[in-house]
Amino acid sequence: MSDSSVATPPTPTKPHATKYTRNQPYISRVLTNDRLTGPESEKETLHIELDLEDGMIYTPGDAVGIIPTNREQQVEENLSALGFNGTERVLDHYKVEISLHEALTTRLGIGKLARGSLNQYAKLFGENVPEGLKKLQGQENKAIAEEYVWGREFVDLVKEFPGAVTDPQQLFNVLQRLTPRMYSIASSQAAHPNEVHTTVRVVRYNAHGAERQGVCSGHMGERAPVDASLPIFLHENNAFRLPEDTDAPVIMIGPGTGIAPFRAFLEHRQALGEKGPMWLFFGEQRRVSDFLYEQQFARMQAEGVLTKLDTAFSRDQGKKVYVQDRMQENASELYDWLERGAYFYVCGDASRMAKDVETALLDVIARGSNGTLEHASEYLAAMKKAKRYQRDVY
Repeated sequence: MSDSSVATPPTPTKPHATKYTRNQPYISRVLTNDRLTGPESEKETLHIELDLEDGMIYTPGDAVGIIPTNREQQVEENLSALGFNGTERVLDHYKVEISLHEALTTRLGIGKLARGSLNQYAKLFGENVPEGLKKLQGQENKAIAEEYVWGREFVDLVKEFPGAVTDPQQLFNVLQRLTPRMYSIASSQAAHPNEVHTTVRVVRYNAHGAERQGVCSGHMGERAPVDASLPIFLHENNAFRLPEDTDAPVIMIGPGTGIAPFRAFLEHRQALGEKGPMWLFFGEQRRVSDFLYEQQFARMQAEGVLTKLDTAFSRDQGKKVYVQDRMQENASELYDWLERGAYFYVCGDASRMAKDVETALLDVIARGSNGTLEHASEYLAAMKKAKRYQRDVY
């Protein structure tokens, strides 16, 4: 990882002024691709550092968009199932003529199968839609279609119902675009002037008898070594920002890769010498293999940048313990911090963790104020209005 020495952050002429966008990305160089999790971990989590051109500006809380490519093996499998050789010419979304091989590599989403693709694919059969595919059509069959697409890729559909695609150009109506993936930025530009860092968990799983992987995380895990090129752009997120008052206390809840923006927050306050108290809650499976950025956080604690650190390693004891449990254990002090004007941040999984954390926070407020949950809801609503409760969930 890069040295975190103090540097003066670049001064943009205009906030986030950059010529690079998702349609015109910057071709960045991979500076670092390190595995953060131990060899015995069930997870493969990476720390990625990418170079930036002068004038590319971001603020802690922002995201970096990474534009992946599909795996060669996956592309070849699709070409074989479709009965094409890849040299066929097609027009991409911008009417630029390219080979079908390039289209399947860099333009079209051939990974996770979308329900919309089922309907578009069925249309190509005209009057002769196979019976099995018919059963997946229409609003009344939505639940069955959702179940069918789970864990499947486009190639599975083609193999099960072959012969629909007669012209490779039709694929642009059937498949979604290969889109950038957004990752929370894990660095401060005040500490790393021409770099952007992020934290990526490589998604791998087996479904329907085949090994699958996340399109972008798989790219990071297998095809983004040091010095490789990656198309990227910066994405502003004004809804997730450190307080303007640099003395304001900050509470950060970031299990797993949700730690990323809080590493950025901590680095930023450290680099600029800001003194506001900072309390981090981090959760993962096992301390020995999954404590992301452990040494850096230990240094920050020793230097007084990180005031308090509470960890929840769910598999290290018989009863699973999560960040929301640590919040409950520290309810009295947490409430004191809120009463002192602390800003409360949550980053990570939206489906369960963020909801559980909000429930725990309401309970902490109710207990601390000797109030009801109704009172706690009003208290939290006031925090949201004052932008003292911010979430970056996905």
